[in-house]
Amino acid sequence: MATTHSRRNFLKVSALSGGGMLISFSLLNLPAEAKALEEMIFTPNAYIKIAADGSIILLAPNPEIGQGVKTSLPMIVAEELGVDWKKIKVELAPLDSRMGRQTAGGSGSVRGRFTELRTVGATAREMLIAAAAQQWNVPATECTVENGEVIHKASGKKLSFGSLASAAAKLEVPAKPTLKDPKEFKLIGTRVKDVDAHKIVTGQPLFGIDTRREGMLFAMVSRPPAYGKTLGEVNDAAALKIEGVKKVVKIKNAVAVLATSTWAAKKGRDALVIQWNASEKLENSAEHFATFKSLLDKPAPTAPARNDGDVDAAKQGAVKVLDVTYEIPTLSHGQMEPLNFYANVKDGKVELFGPTQVPGAVRTEVSKLLGIAEENITISSPRQGGGFGRKLMTDNGVEAALISAAAQCPVQVQWTREDDMQNDFYRPAEMWRYRAALSADNLLSWHQSGVGIGRGVRGDSYVAGAIANYRAEGQGYTSNTPTGWWRAPGANTLAYVAESFMDEVCTALKKDPIAFRLELLKRAKEQTVGKINYDPEKYKSVIDLVAKMSKWGSKTPGVFRGFSTWFSFGSYVAQVVDVQMVNGQPKVKKVYCAVNCGRVINLSGAENQVQGSIVDGISHAMFPKVTFVNGAVAETNFHMYKFLRMKDAPTDVEVQFVESDEAPTGLGEPALPPIAAALANAIFAATGKRLRKLPFAEQLA
Repeated sequence: MATTHSRRNFLKVSALSGGGMLISFSLLNLPAEAKALEEMIFTPNAYIKIAADGSIILLAPNPEIGQGVKTSLPMIVAEELGVDWKKIKVELAPLDSRMGRQTAGGSGSVRGRFTELRTVGATAREMLIAAAAQQWNVPATECTVENGEVIHKASGKKLSFGSLASAAAKLEVPAKPTLKDPKEFKLIGTRVKDVDAHKIVTGQPLFGIDTRREGMLFAMVSRPPAYGKTLGEVNDAAALKIEGVKKVVKIKNAVAVLATSTWAAKKGRDALVIQWNASEKLENSAEHFATFKSLLDKPAPTAPARNDGDVDAAKQGAVKVLDVTYEIPTLSHGQMEPLNFYANVKDGKVELFGPTQVPGAVRTEVSKLLGIAEENITISSPRQGGGFGRKLMTDNGVEAALISAAAQCPVQVQWTREDDMQNDFYRPAEMWRYRAALSADNLLSWHQSGVGIGRGVRGDSYVAGAIANYRAEGQGYTSNTPTGWWRAPGANTLAYVAESFMDEVCTALKKDPIAFRLELLKRAKEQTVGKINYDPEKYKSVIDLVAKMSKWGSKTPGVFRGFSTWFSFGSYVAQVVDVQMVNGQPKVKKVYCAVNCGRVINLSGAENQVQGSIVDGISHAMFPKVTFVNGAVAETNFHMYKFLRMKDAPTDVEVQFVESDEAPTGLGEPALPPIAAALANAIFAATGKRLRKLPFAEQLA
């Protein structure tokens, strides 16, 4: 398998002092001349450092927010390079404009870098082989690599990468490095534990909150208590009397207290006397949903996003018309690690360090606000305790920079859980109306319309393209409550409503839920209406697999089943949920999950991602919600914003992947969208009650 890159779109190789080689891949046009290591910040998509002593460092270029890319991305390089995984060191790469897309979002880290990282490893391998072949005076084709050594099988000679690194760094970069035949993979597809696993379980400093710098003060910030309020007069006299409090500074619409400890900063913040003025309407969740219902009862104000056939005419010949509404609350991100950030603004330069999914966006925003050129701003990220889309926003990093600039000292801003809950960019509340015209044994039409806070709701299911009459409409509702991206945005709500409604259709038609979906997918493939944005065969692959895994059709006394499937981020997922009713409440006995995500890089990490998505999805389907009361968030901490507890977790989650030779697709999010509907459908099978409103626990109380 060969790949090509131009000399101006090249892999940079540099000799290191002391003997060694540094190799990087850049998607941007860089000058061809080599630069001494001490004169440059290396800017790869991924790079390899091989020292003369044989040590090898692989850099992971994308933020690690718990999705495992600090392990999986270097695995791709290591596979092509041919090193002993147990002997290499992995580090997170800092931000640099020449490094390409250094973000964590859209389940895109692995699928966006697979070929590039293979090319990096293959190029280094070929250069090391060439160096050894020159030394032995043998053809390079007679040499192979294994566990960090170049081997000449005919003579039995071996040379370590370390001993070859300096010579290899002086060689011409191969124009067409040959990638391994995937049949030869030894590392990709195996189980590899997270590179930070030991440090995590032993409590070693890995996260932003562990940051300590000389002269640093700790800061806590008082932000508006409700959306629609702005900062008025501030009396900081009492705060400045608190032992350890050093400074109080105003920034934008907030006040920061800086102290020698987080506790002193918190006590100082609590002692502030602030007047908050209502400048906009203070909104309420109850009003949001009342408005949603009114909007859905009227014709949509804009043309449908998709309108196949004639939905209205199809109703005329229907035996039955289903017309139901689903209600979805606002959600917080609730990541395990509360927000924090370190910043030091000094002498026209900025140093930033903290959790973010978009370090480049943070740097750009800080540059604009402080008037400091981006090249004078450095930013790095530690391992992060979750993100789920919250850290796609730049506010925590920008706020830290503004505070440091105002206070003229290095500062670490620490958020409390209450700060996180009450100052989020929330998953917006939504309401959906679904209508379907049915004959005695068939689905004649499908009509979905939705409304949500902020952006308009959107998206299609696999029904689009499978039936003659299909309409999808969506609209947004303007609000001053901030919204953002929440794990599997769009898909996480659409899958719940569409797959719950599909189960209602199956029940009304007396169709088996799996058999009917396969029937629709067959129509989509063979009698396509309009266009389809999915692969029916890949959908079928996961449905068939999960049916086999769960022995669909078999029955166990006291166990009730629900099914759901969805496609997002290039991947296909099908799930079967088994529940038992215990004291009137559902207990998830087991979840079966089949996934088609292309080639799996790290089997252990992939399973963890899927299992974590399922537990996360069940949790948010069952328990939490955010309620706005006069502009303020009522749920201030986990005692009110309830998460799934261990006793509520599935007893077992079985995951299988469809074997594939295709490049990897997304995996951090796709297993979450279908689980809420699968659970709702199982609960209906057990109780006969349709759960059309989240969270389920409130409906089952």
